[in-house]
Amino acid sequence: MKGRDVVDYMMEHDAFSQWLGINVIDVGEGSAILEFTVRPEMLNGFYILHGGVSYSVADSALAFAANSHGIQSVSIETSISHTKPAKIGDKIRAIAQEINRTNKIAIYSVEILNQNNEKIALFKGTVYRTGKSWDNNTN
Repeated sequence: MKGRDVVDYMMEHDAFSQWLGINVIDVGEGSAILEFTVRPEMLNGFYILHGGVSYSVADSALAFAANSHGIQSVSIETSISHTKPAKIGDKIRAIAQEINRTNKIAIYSVEILNQNNEKIALFKGTVYRTGKSWDNNTN
């Protein structure tokens, strides 16, 4: 199992990504594009998107992109920089791209954009590639 099949399986079992309202727009080997709309319960005390929400969406994009190769992969290091606030009703897109991949480690960047293609955050993630195929172990 690879690509969209892996991501569909992951989404089916990922209650948090479902709660975020993530829509999977596209999946390629080593890439993923997700979208969601900012809801009132996602705002912080400044009435802007809580940083934990943008981080979580980027983390999901990382997971989907990394696992799209068909090898179970888990994050081992991540970071985010918030560059512009998002507000209620904004449509947010997270675009994950593979930067480098070896047998054991892969590095990804995730750009988080609003509906005007303005960057609201930049995320970087490193994953450990377990060597376990999604074909053999889907638990």
